[in-house]
Amino acid sequence: MARFDDLAAFAAVVRAGSFTRAAAQLGVSQSALSQTVRALERRLDLKLLNRTTRSVSPTEAGERLYQTVGPRFADIEEELAALGEMRGRPAGTVRITATEHAVKTHVWPRLQPWLPKYPDIKLEISSDNRFTDIVAERFDIGVRLGADVAKDMIAVRMAPDMQTVVVGSPDYFARHPQPRTPQDLGEHDCIGRRLPTHSGLMNWEFRHGGKNVNVQVSGRLAFNNSELIVAAALAGHGLAWVPNDLVREHVAAGHLVSVLDDWAVTFPGYHLYYASRRASPALALVVDALRYQDAPVGA
Repeated sequence: MARFDDLAAFAAVVRAGSFTRAAAQLGVSQSALSQTVRALERRLDLKLLNRTTRSVSPTEAGERLYQTVGPRFADIEEELAALGEMRGRPAGTVRITATEHAVKTHVWPRLQPWLPKYPDIKLEISSDNRFTDIVAERFDIGVRLGADVAKDMIAVRMAPDMQTVVVGSPDYFARHPQPRTPQDLGEHDCIGRRLPTHSGLMNWEFRHGGKNVNVQVSGRLAFNNSELIVAAALAGHGLAWVPNDLVREHVAAGHLVSVLDDWAVTFPGYHLYYASRRASPALALVVDALRYQDAPVGA
């Protein structure tokens, strides 16, 4: 049995891409997990993982082993969860990947009060701003804006449409005139956003008179985290282009000023998506908890 345990530990590290995250998921110490994987490497007389101070990745041999055993452990977990259903209590682990904005504003606020109802369902929520292949990376649910997902996925609306706005602090506007058109942003210090899927900073998008306008902005600061962008704007370091729900209260309180409102663009709201072949009872319950209540059941 111990030999299966070390294979399961190895698969967890590869799936998580980190000893720290895998140890937290397994409920063991990082040092114990590392020792278990090293023991497996000694037993096989093969190096399975490349370790650096920042990341962990499988070697060629490790990737081959993971492709063999990883799906089998996932299938075993799903079967054990299915057996749990025979007790009349939904069980199993549901892994979710979503942007940090979606996690903060929709995923966690809905699932946090839902958790006590289903004590045998475990959740793993990964906050990641890149597009993720949920099948390849063994996630059960992915979240992205709009319903543009692969044909073999089921999409469910989980939020209303989202509007993005440009905001700045009163202190910033005491030193700079308010922009009247997106082209005026070239004269402003704009707080940029960088995503893993973009080689450069994101362009800011606007719509006016039926036409879409993309503006390449620049400034002294750039982040990949919405909360930091908002915090920088509140501190007067520049203009921010962010979802309206992140700054609505700050604008109402007078801590931020919204500009270019006539140019604000609205995006299709968040949708969750999942592979139809993996719709376990536990997954179905999570989907229902995240479903946008004003959307029809089939949406």
